[in-house]
Parts: sequence; C-alpha cells; structure tokens
Amino acid sequence: MAEKPLDMEIFESAIALAVRAPSVHNTQPWRWRLAGGGIDLHADRTRQLNVSDPTQRELLLSCGAALHHLRVALAVHGMTADVTHLPDPADPDHLAHIAVTPQQPTGADIDLAAAVLHRQSDRRRYGSRPVHSRHLRQVAVGAAGFGAVAREVPPTLRATLARTTRVAADRHAADLDYLGELSAWSGRTGANDGVPARNSAYIPPSDEIRQRKFVQPMLTDPAPAPDASEWLVLCTPADDRRAQLRAGEAASALLLTATELGLSTCLQTEPIEMPDLRAAIRAEVLFDCAYPQTLVRLGWPSSTAAPLPLAPRREPADVIDGYAAAR
Repeated sequence: MAEKPLDMEIFESAIALAVRAPSVHNTQPWRWRLAGGGIDLHADRTRQLNVSDPTQRELLLSCGAALHHLRVALAVHGMTADVTHLPDPADPDHLAHIAVTPQQPTGADIDLAAAVLHRQSDRRRYGSRPVHSRHLRQVAVGAAGFGAVAREVPPTLRATLARTTRVAADRHAADLDYLGELSAWSGRTGANDGVPARNSAYIPPSDEIRQRKFVQPMLTDPAPAPDASEWLVLCTPADDRRAQLRAGEAASALLLTATELGLSTCLQTEPIEMPDLRAAIRAEVLFDCAYPQTLVRLGWPSSTAAPLPLAPRREPADVIDGYAAAR
C-alpha cells in the first residue's frame, strides 16, 4: 500500500501523544519533523544527562519509548508505521524515519492509546496484592515484539539486585556532579520538563531494592512497606545503538500493557548507569545471556494511594522542528 502523506494537524496530534512517553529524569530528549511524507525522529543532545548518561544509552531508551508511543498514536489515526532505525550513518542523531500507510485501527490500538493517557511513573510503594504470573507474561509479550526480553527477577535473586541498587545509591549520594545534575532536573515547580516535587515520593531506605531519590519529594506515600511489587530486567541480546533504541520501544510496549491491566509501574536505571554494576546485573541476574537496559518495577496500586498528578510535558510546538512555518 502506498505511503500516506501526513497533514500537520494529524502530525501534531500524534506528537502530543508521543511526548507522553517516559524519559530519563523527564528530559524529553527528542526532536520531530515532517520529512518526505513521513516523520523523522532526532535526538536532542542538549538534553543529554552528561554525568548519568555519558554514552547516551538512556537518551536512546527515552527516544525509543517516544517512538513506540508515536506508533500507537498513528495507529489510532488509521495509519501503520514502517520504522527505519538509524537511517543515516553520517548523522548519529537521526534515530528513525517513520513512513505511514493507511490501516484501520483495531480495538487493541484504541485501548493502547488510552493507556498512553493513563500511564504514570509511580515511585510510591505498591499494594500487598501479588502480581499473577499470567500478568507478568502478558507484559513481557509486548517487549518481545521489539527484540527485547523482560526477565522476572525471582526471589532468589532479589538480594543480588538489591545490592547493586544500594551501591549505586551510596555512590551517587557522594558524587557532587551527579547531585548537581539531579538537582537541575528534579524538585521543580511550574516547569514543563524534569521531575516535579509533586511527582516524587520519599521511600525510606531499607535492605530491599532501592529507588532513585529525587530532590524535595512531596508526594504522599501512605502504603506500608514491604509491598508485593515485582521487578523485571528489560534486556537485549545486543548492546549497540539500535538495540538500545528498540529497547526503549519495548519498554513503552511493556508499560502500556501493564497500564491496560491496571498495574502501576516505574522504570529504574540507577545501577545500570554504572558499568561495573551493569556488568554485575548481566552476570549475576541474567547469567551473561543478555545486556540489561532498564529495571521495571510493577505491582497493583495501594488501595490508599491517591491518584497521581500528571507529570509535565513540553508542547508539540516545542519539539517539532519548523513548527511555525508548517502552521
């Protein structure tokens, strides 16, 4: 079927959903443009976390998540996306070209788009209801469609994973450069990016798996510890830029599937930012079978948890190149 040119109204509407994707520290490190009847996705290096993410692995994960969100948005508009990853070897920031062709949206497409509007990174403790293995299989299936695998961390390996999160947290607590970068991107009020204080909860330190501690957390966390959350390691057989970009797509598919099921989720990359701890997770949790790209925590929300406030996002006009001229 012939490629279908996009008009600006549909393009803008699709980008408005794409920018709801999760990104490291909510940096939203992407640029979009209409090109050749399709869409180009470019990395925005000005939003790279140079201390936490010097190799751009998390930037690629973030952009991959937005790319999958765009696929979902286009599907609702009656278009299927044909994605070429890293189309220009001479331009490493050109991450993808998306060609579109007409296709009738399905009920599953509509449900997934609804999940985009409801998904939030919930960093609070979850409820005591266990997550059934069938639900873990359901969320893992979404990731598999993008060349990634979501490995459940069994109880026998929880202590191993917990150790890497504690080491990472202790190192970061003593790293002034890291703390300065974290302060620049969290604890914000009134901004359209970063992690606002209202979306951060203080989780008391424990011997369990630790989560990143953002600046000035204000979100109430009434649930008692411990909770019944599960941890997954999203991993890939390769570790090049394409694999990392596709891992972001896989993360998005996993998170949206979990949201459809009513599960709360959040991504955790803190120990994976450190090469030796990432190597330890690869060796001791994945048994050298794959490369860890991100951790995923998921569980049923606590019955006492209040609805999360929406995390801020930049407007389409702020992330679309040539927006004013196109309008």
